[in-house]
Amino acid sequence: MPIKNRFAETHAEITGWRRHLHQYPELQFDVHETAKFVEEKLRSFGITDITMGVGQSGVVAVIEGRSTASGRAVGLRADMDALPIEEETGLEYASKNPGKMHACGHDGHTAMLLGAAQYLAETRNFDGKAVLIFQPAEEGGGGGLEMCKDGLMERWGIDEVYGLHNMPGAEVGSFHIREGALLAATDEFEITITGQGGHAAAPHEAIDPNLAAAHVIIGLQSIASRNVDPLAQVVVSVCVLRSDSEAFNIIPHRVTMRGTVRTLDGGVRDLAEKRLGEIVDLTARAQGCTAEVTYDRGYPVTVNHADETIYAADAAEAVTPGVDRATPPIMAGEDFSYMLEERPGAYIMLGNGDGATVHHPEYNFNDDAIPAGCSWFAELVERRMPMV
Repeated sequence: MPIKNRFAETHAEITGWRRHLHQYPELQFDVHETAKFVEEKLRSFGITDITMGVGQSGVVAVIEGRSTASGRAVGLRADMDALPIEEETGLEYASKNPGKMHACGHDGHTAMLLGAAQYLAETRNFDGKAVLIFQPAEEGGGGGLEMCKDGLMERWGIDEVYGLHNMPGAEVGSFHIREGALLAATDEFEITITGQGGHAAAPHEAIDPNLAAAHVIIGLQSIASRNVDPLAQVVVSVCVLRSDSEAFNIIPHRVTMRGTVRTLDGGVRDLAEKRLGEIVDLTARAQGCTAEVTYDRGYPVTVNHADETIYAADAAEAVTPGVDRATPPIMAGEDFSYMLEERPGAYIMLGNGDGATVHHPEYNFNDDAIPAGCSWFAELVERRMPMV
């Protein structure tokens, strides 16, 4: 049957957990109350093998199957942190923490993994260990990397690792996955262009960094249009533009730009970084200015392993027939990528239905997706570590 009966029975209960988490969002590594809530729920399920503070504030719990003769361990990951956004949903369970909001559905991800944990602790219909990973700081903090540095894979002997993310715009409960690059590398840059400030009425006596910045913004788009293979993907976005003057009649001395580069291939990533530096330097010099560039590499490409993509899709097919196994790549980033660099595994998208997209003040996780997500987590464990 598509949805495990237990999740139909506990749907309302899990929804309650999700809405509680939604009311009390926390940012990056400061997820201590969320982690405490997770721990309390896990212990109420009879799970005792719980480790707190992994990767600063993550939670790792182990559920042993009826047998552990296989010696195998499968990791299931959910993220716990929220975003620095003021919520505008008007929901009765809206955020009670000003300036913080679960605008990406991590409350739903955590609740679904808790729901799966409750079921797995009750049934234990598998041969091995299910390792539940509740991660902090996905939203820019690199919590996945910190947990890996803290020995996540080695300490708990994880053989494979899986995670999911909700997908607004896709039918509720549908699943979408692809082998290879699913989500992009997320790099950041800061550019400072220095000219010579002056009076706006006498631009010939100044060196205008605004003009140089304008040319740089346009020039950076040539990376996608003229430097990278048209069949490859790259996004270069300047998202912040700020000068050292706010006056209407002053040519500023200095302009700062910040933005992001998104790629799905290591070679394209290298090329984009190289060309960005060259374009900024030469364009600024052509306008009589100087430029400094800081380029920081962020999350790597999220690459699904071949066999594990099939396992994840097959488990999804058992839950919701008609899985999209060749969904287009998404240029958003995800630090589950670090876990996939350490162990084979896969990341899948779960349909969230119509509504606001993630990172929007009116976004809300769709509770109707809960049974499908819980079932997928549980199905993976039972399929990857079957009882003989």
